[in-house]
Amino acid sequence: MIIGAGGVGRVVAYKCAEHPEVFSEILLASRTKSKCDEIARAIGGNRIQTAGVDAENVPELVELIKSFGPKMVINVALPYQDLTIMEACLETGVHYLDTANYEPKDEAKFEYSWQWALHDRFKEKGLLAVLGCGFDPGVTSVFTKYAVKHHFDEIHYLDIVDANAGSHGKAFATNFNPEINIREVTQKGKYWENGQWVETEPHEISAMLNYPEIGPKKSYVIYHEELESLVKNFPTLKRARFWMTFGDEYLTHLRVIQNIGMASIEPVMYQGMEIVPLQFLKAVLPNPGDLGENYTGWTSIGCRIRGVKDGQEKTYYVWNNCSHEVAYKETGTQGVSYTTGVPAMIGAMMMLTGEWSGSGVFNVEEFNPDPFMAKLNTEGLPWHEAHNVDLEV
Repeated sequence: MIIGAGGVGRVVAYKCAEHPEVFSEILLASRTKSKCDEIARAIGGNRIQTAGVDAENVPELVELIKSFGPKMVINVALPYQDLTIMEACLETGVHYLDTANYEPKDEAKFEYSWQWALHDRFKEKGLLAVLGCGFDPGVTSVFTKYAVKHHFDEIHYLDIVDANAGSHGKAFATNFNPEINIREVTQKGKYWENGQWVETEPHEISAMLNYPEIGPKKSYVIYHEELESLVKNFPTLKRARFWMTFGDEYLTHLRVIQNIGMASIEPVMYQGMEIVPLQFLKAVLPNPGDLGENYTGWTSIGCRIRGVKDGQEKTYYVWNNCSHEVAYKETGTQGVSYTTGVPAMIGAMMMLTGEWSGSGVFNVEEFNPDPFMAKLNTEGLPWHEAHNVDLEV
């Protein structure tokens, strides 16, 4: 059962439908059933059943899960809804996977603590919950585990680098849910160094980094959720950072949006009713799911790692480049949705085939990376690696 019918949900549905040997029956559910119906029609072959559901309503979720009887739920709804969907999974006895950690509606803050707190309850029920199985978080964490397993005795420095070198032709648009995207990139930066978190002002640290087949792009240190689990699961890390590219025009728009109060999540009164400025802004910005048709260029996301192997310092860079145009041709979505949806399907496949197993709440780097890495190569996100190269960071 897939919950969420945005761009990522569309990709997950497409990719699951390609594997009837694993995903024999699929139900796509969202608050707006018509979105699910449109995706089901596009996929064809009567592979996808659809339903309407309020993902913030546990009894409604429980009723739908019981009526369909899935082995697991793939949650690609909003991060606000993670906990209600997890509760419904606990109540109905089904496994759980998501792509983004929980974020309270009334505070621009994301961390794993709320979901990790459910570990014992999932364990007692014999259920598996896999957190953060998109690209970043997700593939970047699997990349890190793969590097540790095969190429290092210890990793000391990790830099996750994320470039979107695509062009959609809009003056300003976000590549996924505007509300989540703007909240994420306007927060203060944060990175891990010498056993503690170091906080920075938004976009305070930047560098020109070279991305394969793309070239130099200005990249900024921001906080990203996978750092929280990676520094916990790889305690040899002396420093861990996350870099993302932003164009000057994008940052100018962002600064104006903040300066005029449109990035605020505090309700304001307008003509006798309460509205949240950021939610209103979301309503007037381009829908990320509609950007794909005119999107050109590439995404490039990877991990640059420095550590020790056999007593010698070693560097390692592992990455994927994804074409927006190829992603659209296959699934009708742009590359950012594609790079999140494909790993979610692969993670679900790992769970249903028993490659990843256990009881409790886990992050993806706690599992065997090898079968996941093999599937990336066959499912549209081939990866590349380079040893002992200049990491630039």
